Amino acid sequence: MTATERSSPSEAQRWEAVQAEPEFQELRRRLRRFVFPVTALFLAWYLLYVLMASYAPAFMAIKLVGNINVGLVFGLLQFASTFLITWAYIRYADRKLDPLAEDLRADIAARGLEEGTK
Repeated sequence: MTATERSSPSEAQRWEAVQAEPEFQELRRRLRRFVFPVTALFLAWYLLYVLMASYAPAFMAIKLVGNINVGLVFGLLQFASTFLITWAYIRYADRKLDPLAEDLRADIAARGLEEGTK
């Protein structure tokens, strides 16, 4: 090991330094601000569907139109909510996450921390 290798921080130490920076912490905070509440909301919505199917089958069997009942509508709304969450996340990421991530990546690249650069 040369003196230069001993004096320069390891790649792991450099990445730890990046993770400790305010910009990286802000990126993580923004991501968590969206992901945790939406995940909790979706899980509660799904749990409601399962509980209603288990404990209120008469309610879920109420016919709305023809052979379409409340249970089928709830089930289809699970798919609709999944697509809605995906659309909302893409929109949120485009506005709040991607600009900050691009700035952070450019900063990392400028410091030579990207994979394949030394």
